[in-house]
This record gives sequence, structure tokens and C-alpha cells, in this order.
Amino acid sequence: MDKAMEKEEDGVSAREIRYGGIKAMPFVIGNETFEKLGTIGTSSNLLVYLTTVFNMKSITATNIVNIFNGTINFATLLGAFLCDTYFGRYKTLGFASVSSFLGMLVLTLTAAIATMHPPHCETEASSSCRGPTFGQMAFLLSGFGLLVIGGGGIRPCNLAFGADQFNPNTESGKRGISSFFNWYYFTFTFAMMVSLTIIVYVQADVSWAWGLAIPTFLMFLSCAAFFVGTRIYVKVKPAGSPLASASRVIVAAIKKRKLKLPDQPCLSLYDYVVSSSINSKLPHTEQFRFLDKAAIITPEDQINRDGSAANPRRLCSIQQVEEVKCLIRVIPIWISAMIYYITLVQQQTYVVFQALQSDRRLGSLNFKIPAATYIIFSMIALTIWIPIYDRMIIPRLRKLTGKEGGITLLQKMGIGMFLAVVTMLISAIVENKRRTLGLTEPIGVDPRRGAISSMSGLWLVPQLVMGGLSEAFTIIAQVEFYYKQFPENMRSIGHKRRRCKW
Repeated sequence: MDKAMEKEEDGVSAREIRYGGIKAMPFVIGNETFEKLGTIGTSSNLLVYLTTVFNMKSITATNIVNIFNGTINFATLLGAFLCDTYFGRYKTLGFASVSSFLGMLVLTLTAAIATMHPPHCETEASSSCRGPTFGQMAFLLSGFGLLVIGGGGIRPCNLAFGADQFNPNTESGKRGISSFFNWYYFTFTFAMMVSLTIIVYVQADVSWAWGLAIPTFLMFLSCAAFFVGTRIYVKVKPAGSPLASASRVIVAAIKKRKLKLPDQPCLSLYDYVVSSSINSKLPHTEQFRFLDKAAIITPEDQINRDGSAANPRRLCSIQQVEEVKCLIRVIPIWISAMIYYITLVQQQTYVVFQALQSDRRLGSLNFKIPAATYIIFSMIALTIWIPIYDRMIIPRLRKLTGKEGGITLLQKMGIGMFLAVVTMLISAIVENKRRTLGLTEPIGVDPRRGAISSMSGLWLVPQLVMGGLSEAFTIIAQVEFYYKQFPENMRSIGHKRRRCKW
């Protein structure tokens, strides 16, 4: 167990932080694994659930699922802000895990209780299908709301919370953090594979009630795994709003925009670090020098006895300025990531409808692969690639390049984005073939979705495999990049932390 002494500047006391390290990982990863087992398969199969059980049209179900996913993504910003500012990662993760469990419980009740969903269509004709009532829809959306709250708290905090358990100031801790990212994502992907096969199969071919009850129980195990490890965890206390500090720097720089920057900024600018700050001391950099004006000391600026600024909206420290620079430096990565995620969303939503309108039979067998299960091919590619890359390729690249990770994180992201382009090109070719065969050689007609193409659903595998490899490069690199670029008090917002150097 790593130990680090964190000494307070007043010299009165010292506090020893005992890093759980590898001992805390079973609980952290167990929480994540059961959470993904409980939610991923269900969320991937929501399109099928809404169109078959709630008798919704495909376009309506797609819009609801996309709004649901988009709302979760926006909720992560609020969750990260509340986590870093008020509650801390431990409390946020605990509350969010319970919320996700309750959301899954509500979804289970919509399937298990007959009055909670519309009656089953007696025929395939869509005209005879009754849609959900206002009460049924409200109850369903309340479950989605709880899942949004859960996802908004879990997604921005789980990786950062796991990294908190390692000492970043020791070599073993640094290696542990780096390996943690890869293996955390490996177990996450393995859980997704199980969820997208077994759970989706139960939902599609056995019973929706049982298919939702099983992940609800797994979500309960996720909560239990998390709280069992409470005594081992390192719980970093929130240090106030990092966004509020960033806004003060911008306001102060604008107010002092007419001032001239000093020739020796490191000696002349206001340099003060709060003794209770969890952030590492950041060195002054020459980029975005306009922001340095926020740290210029003028005759109007007053400094308290403890060294802090009397008016923090007029005078900011070099540390605060450099933290804002960290945020600005990652904006290009954020923008490119938004475009990149279009590919991932495409593979997670539209591919389900592609599979529904393709021949999903396996050879001469009567067994049909559930439409939502096709996403597993991305997970298989990712799961196979990660240990090969981590244990075989990185050591060889490290010898060639001399870099700890073999190649830089930006290079990894670039490779993943190139593979995403290839993925979309393959997707376009396959979709063109599917539509052509659907119009010329259909094997059936679904009144809700149209002609069923004679193209085998296995033709969707190449694009899914390429998407999985792309994700293995880009997503893991982004996670580690944010961890290293962001100050400690912004780790949940950026996902990660540490030095602000490229």
C-alpha cells in the first residue's frame, strides 16, 4: 500500500494518505463491471423494447433513445461540476449508483406489470397497435430520468475515482495508473460483451420482464460492491468550483487588459497557492500571455496577511492562470472528440436497425442473432486488441521511441480517428448493398420497418470491428490525456488530471 505524507504549510499537523492502490481495484472495477452489465445491454436494446413492447414507430423510438443518450452526456457536465465543487467523487458515485438501480427497477416494472405498457399487438399490422397512454409514458420517462441522473454522476467520476486510489508521486503509482486505464477499459468492455449477448438474448427471446430484472439485480450488486470498499478508498474532498476560479481569471484579465506584461513574469506576477489546495504547483508558461495580466499586482490590489488576494475577482495567482490555460489547451481535443463520437453513436444506434432489416440467420440454423447483439463485434475486437497492445506492442514501441507509452497520446488519438474514417466508409458501402438487396431481393416485409434485405447481417461485422479498434485507440488515449492535462480539482470535468504540458 503506497503512503504519502501531505504536510500542511502551517506546520501544525501532517496527514498521512494511505493509497489503497490495487487493493481498492476489485471494488472500483466491480462497481463499474456490474453497472455496465446492468445498463449497457438494456440501453442498446431500448430501440427494440420501445418498438415491440411500447408499440412505438421506429422514428419515435430513435428520437427518444437519442434524446436519452444526449441528455446523459449533458448531465455528465453538471455531475462533474457538482462532484468537483460540492460532493466529491465518493458521494457522487454512491448517489448515482443508487439512482441507476432505481431507474432499472422502474424499467423492469414497465415490462413486468401489464398495465405499465400497451397491450401486445395481436397482428403485425401497425394500424391495430395501441401506443402508450400518458401515464405509461410518464412512468417510463421517470425511469429514464433516474438513469440520466445515475449516468450523469457515474460517467465523469468513476475513472477519476479509481485513479485517486494510486499515489501519483511514486513510480509504482504512475505505472499503476497507466495500467489501470487499459485494464479498467478491458473489464468494462468484457462486461459489455456479456451484457450484449446473454442479457439481450433473454430480453429478445425469453422475456422482457426477466431480461430487465436480471440487469436490475446486477445494478444492485454494483451498488453493494461500491459501498463494501468504503473503508479502503481514498476520498478526495471537493475544493470549490474550478469553473468559478476560471471565470475570475478571465474577468480579471479583461479588467487589466491595458496593462503591460512584466519582463520577468515569474518574479513579478502574483504567485500564491492555497495551503489546502489539492492541485500540483503548475509552472508558468508563455502561451496565452493575455491571461497573465490577471496576476499583475497593481496599487489597487490588496493582499491579506496570509498572502491571499483581498479581491479574488481583481487579482488571481499564477496557479489559477495556468489552470485556465490547461482548459484552453484541450479545447481542440474536445471539438475533435465531438465529431469523432458521431461515428460511435452511428455504430450503437443505426446499426441495430440495419440488423433488423438484414438476414440475421446463422447459416441453415433457425437461430437469429438479436439485432442489439451485433454491437458485440466491436467489443470483441476491442477486448482482443487491448491486452495485445498493452503487453506486446507497447514494450516494443517503447524500445524504438523511448517514450513511456510507445507513442504519444495525440498520435494514438490520430490513429483512432483515421480508423473511424475507414469505419464510416465501410458502413456506407455495406448500407448501399443492404438497401439495394432490400429493394431487389427482399426475403420478407416488416410492416413497421419495410423490406427485409437478403444481405446477411454478418456483413455488418467489418465496420463494427473497425469501430472497436478505433475506440481502443482514441477513447483510452483521451481518458489518459485528460487525466494528465487537467489540474486535480478539474479531474471529473476533464475525466483526468496531472501536469499541464504537451
